[in-house]
Amino acid sequence: MPATSDYTSTEREQAFLRSIEKGKYDRRIVSGLSRFIRRKVPEDMRLLYSDRELSALTNLKNGLRDIEARMPVKITRHYFEMARNSEPLRTLIKASPKETMDLAGAPDPGRQMDYSPVEGLIHKYELGLIYVASTCSAHCRFCYREELIARKTVDRPDGSAAPKGLANIPELVAYIREHNRLVAGNGGTHPETGRVALREILMSGGDPMVLNNRKIGAWLAALAEAGIDSIRIGTKELAFHPDRIDHAFLAMLDSFHGAYPRVQLRMVLHFNHPDEFLLRDAGGEPCESGAGVPLWRDNTRRAVEALRRRHWVSLSNQTPIIRGINDDADTLRLLQRELKRAGVENHYFFCGRDIIGHKAFNVPIEAAWRILNDSQKGLSGIDAQARLVLSHFKGKIEVVAVIDETPKAIPDAGGGLVVFKLLRSPADAANRSKISLARRHGKAVWIDAYENRMIYDGAGIFTRNETPAESGGHLLDSVINA
Repeated sequence: MPATSDYTSTEREQAFLRSIEKGKYDRRIVSGLSRFIRRKVPEDMRLLYSDRELSALTNLKNGLRDIEARMPVKITRHYFEMARNSEPLRTLIKASPKETMDLAGAPDPGRQMDYSPVEGLIHKYELGLIYVASTCSAHCRFCYREELIARKTVDRPDGSAAPKGLANIPELVAYIREHNRLVAGNGGTHPETGRVALREILMSGGDPMVLNNRKIGAWLAALAEAGIDSIRIGTKELAFHPDRIDHAFLAMLDSFHGAYPRVQLRMVLHFNHPDEFLLRDAGGEPCESGAGVPLWRDNTRRAVEALRRRHWVSLSNQTPIIRGINDDADTLRLLQRELKRAGVENHYFFCGRDIIGHKAFNVPIEAAWRILNDSQKGLSGIDAQARLVLSHFKGKIEVVAVIDETPKAIPDAGGGLVVFKLLRSPADAANRSKISLARRHGKAVWIDAYENRMIYDGAGIFTRNETPAESGGHLLDSVINA
């Protein structure tokens, strides 16, 4: 890698940064369970936790099951206002002893640190994910980034152990330029990893939108100058504090587009439940227009519409399917229909990960597939674009189908099948679009539970150095070629 101690911005970059308004954002955040325990929150917010709930959480403090050692408590005023009329949103934001009742699981089932060539970067595909913030405006209790937000020590491939750090502009820009130089000099692929050019970056964390406008702008400009032509901002701010999408932020986006017109911006939203953007009355009933159309919250609708007016900004949504929050077909049907109606694409629904402390939130893989499949009955083909995936170290794995009946042509498939497809694959993507078949396992929450049930591993999910045929591929090949 080239030296990264210095970073010199271009004149274009400097002019863009000078144009940025600071902006003021009062999220009225309450941080820490102790604020609720000591009644140091606004009077109406004291009702969020009962005395019994606070007592149970207090009894876990400083022990192995300490709730805030797993994920600190944090909530915005806006989210509290929505949650008071929505049980799923209360489940999403309230700490519960259930979170640490079962601490089984892997610290990093996706093996992300194996794909981290520089601090704060995960480079698996043609896209790189960077950590630019270590917190959000509020904290989802199911969050899979607890190791970053709670500053937990993680094991690294070199044998060391340390908390995850954030990306920094000089080091990241140097890495992008060097990677792409080697790709260009090797006919379009990296000489060691086989990866193509790095042209897309996902800014993540935490939530990039907790940064001020100048810091966000500094990242956007530096990435554009490094040759990145598509930048994603992963955010839940439109649920936690939609007023963040204000004149100052939008002016920054406009100025960026003026300076870098060929760079596409993608806002990857994180709505988990329709109650995060639709209005409900004090009785918890949905509010509708005279035509029976659900009514959006004004500030959330304004934020989405303002972003949509900018043709260089695209909007998509992704969410895990979470027990007690959105694990029913009617909820997901409404979520998909209303987001698409507002111009937000439905991208991925995720299965839960086998991470320590997430048993309280995980829905079994096959149950999640049925919920999503049922939710898409009655949706148009345009509405029902989302797929169910797992984020595995071998790539993004789609759960294509759950088959109840036993296919007669495949004798080892007693009890039905689950069909997996490798949508995205790290490095040179050798197994992209290949499928694997496994016998059903109704309780499995992570794909590792299927290892001894695989009857065809064409996607190489469980293969090491052997070919798919050597891992059971011959069975399906014989059926297909019969």
